[in-house]
This record gives sequence, structure tokens and C-alpha cells, in this order.
Amino acid sequence: MSNAGYHLIADLPENDRPRERLLKLGAQALSSAELIAILLRVGVQGEGAVQMGQRLLKQFGGLTGLHRAPIEELVAQHGIGEAKAAQIKAAIELGRRLTLEAPEEKPTINSPADAAALVQYEMGALEKEEMRVILLDTRNHVVDIVTVAHGSLNAAQMRVGEIFTPAVRRNVAALIAVHNHPSGDPTPSPQDVAITRAMIEAGKLLDIEVLDHLVIGMGRFVSLKEKKLAF
Repeated sequence: MSNAGYHLIADLPENDRPRERLLKLGAQALSSAELIAILLRVGVQGEGAVQMGQRLLKQFGGLTGLHRAPIEELVAQHGIGEAKAAQIKAAIELGRRLTLEAPEEKPTINSPADAAALVQYEMGALEKEEMRVILLDTRNHVVDIVTVAHGSLNAAQMRVGEIFTPAVRRNVAALIAVHNHPSGDPTPSPQDVAITRAMIEAGKLLDIEVLDHLVIGMGRFVSLKEKKLAF
């Protein structure tokens, strides 16, 4: 099959080829568009693979947008069939799973940013609201991350006991609550503050400290403790 009119990575000067640059400099030296280009391998008429990568990132709002996008929307993009869409989705999913794999020594939470880093990539891409708890031992080492609620979260509907059930079962010293705003705006709502107050009071009774409550948005987060909301 002829590739006439198509832009192949092999047609680029050697110093501009993403694969050669990766082998020489390491994957961290490449832009996201270049990494996507390695997956695509070939562009379309009038557009190289790197340019296609740039277009996809712009169209979907970066890697998080690509992660959130339904596979059908990717397939519908010019030059992206089922095979290329599947390769992109598979690569992003591998990256997501890597962030969830705990190293030999459990990570330690020393700041809200440390906690957010554990869940930001995945929770920022969720299309529905979800509450998770990061369970911590007495040294703030992460014991586990557990999902405790799905769907619309508010103080009237949520039973605080559900939030603490995994913490009681695992006999942990503390927890950090985390939930996402699918709108992408992590600004805490009055309901978020109300739930936090209820959690703090329940934690005192159970001798499980609520260290923080994070709201995850698109590429950013808010710590209610840092904002002095309910804490």
C-alpha cells in the first residue's frame, strides 16, 4: 500500500524523529504530542504524526481530556481509526495504573499536594462524582485508598458512617477524604463544607482523625483544611 501524500516519521530529519529522540534522550525529554506521534506512527495527508498529536491534545484539552473522551469520539477524529484510538487509550490507561501501583514502601502524606498526587490523574477524569478515603497509619503512611460513595454527594444523602467503615475495619489512625467535581471546578460547595464538619465530628467519636478533605477538579484541587473551611 502506497504512503504517497502521507507524512511518515521516517521522513523527518533524524534529530526530529520522536522515536529516535526517545532512544537518545529518554521518554521524559519528549513532549506529549511527540509521545502520541510514536503511537500513531503515521500522519495523514498534509499533517504529520506530531502535528496530529498536537491537534488531538488541543481538541480534547490535554492528556486528561483524552483520558476522559469516549473511544467513539477518538475514532471520529480525522486519521484516527479504531486501532490508533485503542493504542492511545491503552497507553494512557497504563500511565494511570502506574500511578496506582504502590512502591515497596508505602507513600507518606506530608501535605495536601502529596494526597492529591495519588488520585488527581484518575479522579480528575471521572464523569460522575465520587468520594474516596485515603487511609493512613500513625506515621501518615498510606494504608489503602477506598471508594466509599458514587453519584451526587450531599450532606443530606450521605451517611457519614459509610465514609468511616473502611477506616474502622482497617483500624487506621487517620484518613483524608477526597471527592471530585466533574465540572472541573474544585471550588468547595456549602454541602462539601457540611459533609466535612460531619466527618470531623464523627472522627472524634471514633478516634480516627480527619486530616483533610480535598476537592479534585480538572488539573487542580482545593484543600478545605488549607482554606480553613470546617477545620
